[in-house]
Amino acid sequence: MSNPVKGAERSAAGKAPVVVVAGGGTAGHIEPALALADAVMRLRPDAKVIALGTERGLETKLVPARGYPLELIPPVPMPRKPTPELLKMPLKVRDAVKRTRAVLDRVGADVVVGFGGYVALPAYLAARGRTPIVVHEANKAAGLANRVGARFAARVAVAVPGTPLPKAEVVGIPLRHSITSLDRAALRAEAREFFGLDPDVPTLLVFGGSQGAVSINGAVSAAAKEFADAGVGVLHAHGPKNTLVVQEFPGRPTYVPVPYLERMDLAYAAADAVLCRSGAMTVAEVTSVGLPAVFVPLPYGNGEQASNAQPAVDAGAALMVTDADLTATKIAELVIPLVSDADRVAKMSAAAVGLGHRQADETLAKIVLEVAGA
Repeated sequence: MSNPVKGAERSAAGKAPVVVVAGGGTAGHIEPALALADAVMRLRPDAKVIALGTERGLETKLVPARGYPLELIPPVPMPRKPTPELLKMPLKVRDAVKRTRAVLDRVGADVVVGFGGYVALPAYLAARGRTPIVVHEANKAAGLANRVGARFAARVAVAVPGTPLPKAEVVGIPLRHSITSLDRAALRAEAREFFGLDPDVPTLLVFGGSQGAVSINGAVSAAAKEFADAGVGVLHAHGPKNTLVVQEFPGRPTYVPVPYLERMDLAYAAADAVLCRSGAMTVAEVTSVGLPAVFVPLPYGNGEQASNAQPAVDAGAALMVTDADLTATKIAELVIPLVSDADRVAKMSAAAVGLGHRQADETLAKIVLEVAGA
């Protein structure tokens, strides 16, 4: 049986740390977990990182692709409303905790790092009193799993100030090294050529998540003439299930619609500013690379996207427009003047980088290794 002090014992014995990350389900949970894993391996190449997941999550594709072993446990989705499934929850939780505890014992875990979601909850319960726990919360409004885990975690890391978890330390969101090390200026010419954009004009990047956003698509494309008249280029990812036909204006900067951006690094490098949704990962990436932003929070849920964007707005790195207010007129009044003002873009870019997400992966990795006794 393991216990919370065994990490220090292993370190004293010179053994490599074993880190278990629990962040399955959605990319918003998995990507920070993998970014943390990469940072741990950069700091301690002898470490071993194992990911927990379920057979129904994206982790079955994303984790092996990044070269980490994946241990599958039973999912424990939490019903949002009273249903017959709620009566089965205690048995499902008990089974998932038992299976997870067996994994932790078998791999010799020195620390469990949870990122929320239905993989993290059984990981926290399995590790409690046996293996040290580090919790990371990406959203300002913490989810159920992390609220539970934070009660008995050794350290609690959060993305933004004001997250209501005990002992919270603000570290930002761990991001891929390819994003945090991105040199936008060095890649700009290549990026503009890759997308067929004008090399020397102010350029706006537009996207609404992996599937696009119909309201953003309609408002931005309706302002095509205003962009052309102002000498602003546009790279617009409209989503693979959507279509976008935009009027061309010969002799004016190019408006380039694409279904999906596989080279997000080049998209960021091509842009002077961005208009997009404000999921936690999106906000972290956009600010990390130093892009001034106009955030349009998704108008559903409990308002978490607006909360995600607010620190960037408060820092002077972003503007925020409600989905209902985003029109071609608003774009002409608010967005185009921003993209066209080089001095304003430079000031907002510096404010964005200052939000700290660029260092979050290694900051969290150092916390994790310290808790593991490494």
